[in-house]
Amino acid sequence: MSRNILALIFAVGLAGAASAQEVADGPGPNLILDVAGQATGRIVIDLLPDLAPKHVSQIVALAREGAYDGVVFHRVIDGFMAQTGDVQFGKKGGDLSLAGMGGSTRPDLPAEFSAVPFTRGIVGMARSTDPNSANSQFFIMLAPTYPSLDGGYTVVGRVLSGMEVVEAIRKGDSRANGIVDNPDYISTATVR
Repeated sequence: MSRNILALIFAVGLAGAASAQEVADGPGPNLILDVAGQATGRIVIDLLPDLAPKHVSQIVALAREGAYDGVVFHRVIDGFMAQTGDVQFGKKGGDLSLAGMGGSTRPDLPAEFSAVPFTRGIVGMARSTDPNSANSQFFIMLAPTYPSLDGGYTVVGRVLSGMEVVEAIRKGDSRANGIVDNPDYISTATVR
């Protein structure tokens, strides 16, 4: 099956952002992820260091190290979210049976919860049942809202444009909790 390229662009910015209204204001510098798979195009995401400075710093550092290169979108549930970022077990071409269970060589992060709701296009950090266990994995919301996540997961950004590309990422089987066969993946991650 042929692979196409798409780019995810994270933007770092929003001084003083704390509310959902403030989240609607402008972008900053970009983190660019080139992604290969069935989806093509560009997704622009505004990272929110004022809401989650430790989480945003970790994402940027991992991208600069090249840790996200080759990492798959291992769990994608239609109408819910697309998850990626397992730099330990989620590398394309490897054994993906543990994808979603790993993190990175960096320490887990303390929760940085905010009042920003998990609506369509919000980017959050994945974690285990421990609120202080987020590390490298993140997800992009596909649904209009998922209030059960509000205040219990760290919001790190929001999609500014390209939600049609996020929606085109290969979906997983809902009966298997969204695990994806032949998943799309991040080919390279760069920061500018």
